[in-house]
Amino acid sequence: MCDGSTIGSVIAAASARLGHLTDTDPRQEAERLLGLATGLPRTQILAWPERTLTAHAIAAFAALVARRADDEPFAYLSGRQGFWTLELETDPTTLIPRPETEGLVDLALRRLPVDRPLLVADLGTGTGAIAAALASERPAWRLIATDTCRAALRVAGTNCTRLGLRNVTLVAADWLNPFGHATFDAVLTNPPYIAEQDPHLDRGGLRFEPRSALVSGHDGLMAIRRIVRDAFGRLHPSGLLAIEHGFDQGPAVRALLAAAGYRDVVTEHDLAGLERITSALRPPTKASNHYAP
Repeated sequence: MCDGSTIGSVIAAASARLGHLTDTDPRQEAERLLGLATGLPRTQILAWPERTLTAHAIAAFAALVARRADDEPFAYLSGRQGFWTLELETDPTTLIPRPETEGLVDLALRRLPVDRPLLVADLGTGTGAIAAALASERPAWRLIATDTCRAALRVAGTNCTRLGLRNVTLVAADWLNPFGHATFDAVLTNPPYIAEQDPHLDRGGLRFEPRSALVSGHDGLMAIRRIVRDAFGRLHPSGLLAIEHGFDQGPAVRALLAAAGYRDVVTEHDLAGLERITSALRPPTKASNHYAP
């Protein structure tokens, strides 16, 4: 790319450089990156291929293309990611919200009562995606969003503030550890679930995401085991626990839930037809007091 380059010529060159990416259309990705670099809407990028770009715009675009060619996720380049009906800020301290995780939001909206206030926990909130989506859909619900990473909590707080969500409380917490005898109507979580030796961790965009949000012990189930164990005593009678997990972990998660005494264990599939979210209910027993931060 050089001075005097046109939109059409830099898009063509960038498309060729991004041709190895398997998760996106290279030309559309180049157009999105040029939009980031110049502030031009895609309609103008498509309509004016002969337009000459400034040296500053070309340099900014080239830097973005180089980063994307190295598999750095677009969400980290733009600082934004769409989730549910929301646009969320994100950065490398947080896991990038994924479409599969929207299944947790959908499940909660389908399974939990609409006509009364509920106390719902979102464990390992990251950008605050799950809590923010539910808070926007159910203003009467109270969401407690936890994370051990304070930088991630700052991102989640920024998102909730920008979206005007006042029914989300952010807590620095190691899963359910600080809540004592508190009980929730539902506990939802997208915990780390990749095995620590999984070779995919050193490939593609996963290289840029925080390991603490991805890796969970030798088999990927360490965090899930703890959540299954601890959530049993933190749920109201018939309270809901829903866990996102790896596509091949459904049988193991169902076995953990059954062994812990949960009932109505069900696994739902993602849009690709893969087992992705397993939910269960705590059996009806005497409840504890609500948590009140």
